[in-house]
Amino acid sequence: MQAAEKIDRLKQEIAKVIVGKEAEIELMAISLLFNGHILLESVPGTGKTMLAKSFAAAIGGKFSRIQFTPDVLPSDITGIQYFNPKVQEFELRPGPIMANIVLADEINRATPRTQSSLLEVMEERQVTIDGITLPIQTPFMVIATQNPVESQQGTFPLPAAQMDRFFMKLNVDYPSYDDERKMMQLQRGKQQQEKNFQVFTVNEIEQLKIAVSETRISEEVEAYLLSIVRETRNHPDIELGASPRGTLALMRASQGKAFLNSRSFVIPDDVKFVAPFVLRHRIHLSIEGALTKTPEEIISEIIESSLVPVEAGGANG
Repeated sequence: MQAAEKIDRLKQEIAKVIVGKEAEIELMAISLLFNGHILLESVPGTGKTMLAKSFAAAIGGKFSRIQFTPDVLPSDITGIQYFNPKVQEFELRPGPIMANIVLADEINRATPRTQSSLLEVMEERQVTIDGITLPIQTPFMVIATQNPVESQQGTFPLPAAQMDRFFMKLNVDYPSYDDERKMMQLQRGKQQQEKNFQVFTVNEIEQLKIAVSETRISEEVEAYLLSIVRETRNHPDIELGASPRGTLALMRASQGKAFLNSRSFVIPDDVKFVAPFVLRHRIHLSIEGALTKTPEEIISEIIESSLVPVEAGGANG
């Protein structure tokens, strides 16, 4: 299928400048196909900015980076109207949110008011500046980052309602030994290329969005997916389970995984693969649960304990 080949090319292009992020690139591509946004958690220096910038270049999009601090205002994101003394008129100056791929770096350092202004744009896909409404360009994806190390002092954690608006949460670890060694070799040999070649056009992305939405899901797989989500609401270690928005996100992400694997229907393995990324930030553990387990461990327990349908093809979808 053309989509799978395109994603392989996307990975190859980004691998020119950043090593070992194939899984993240695939998940970002799935999110893009469903107008989803990414919450990225990683320590500094793991290539977040380069990953986002390379992804934007490969899809032929405009890249923008917003460094969040407590003094960043909503207008610093959305834009302002300012008085131009040369022409004696007010002029519109759109903010950095008017891009295709927006890296919202350390979003939890911004105040709740500023966080809300960004998340409103993400949801409504439009910006209002002094009464003037501007549509956001398409494709559009926000990649918001959090630093797990500095999570107490000077930060404003995202509330549950705002976390739920992110399609996926990805945790980026340190590179493996081989990947880190390859990074050194690329730098030492000056093989690193600064420019990525465009893989997708805007029209191709829009066509893929239509095609992926037609990926079938059988009643058996649908029931399996729903059982995983509903168990997050019944698990003794979970205080707040995944919302219906999480259910729809898991369904769409499963369709995306199947689509990129050149299948026209979803299988249980698709659901298993994407479930941790879709659900981990949508559950809140009880005090007792948080003392002994992580959200990832509990999601893994739920997946392992859920009954997998014996026959799960696309015939009934």
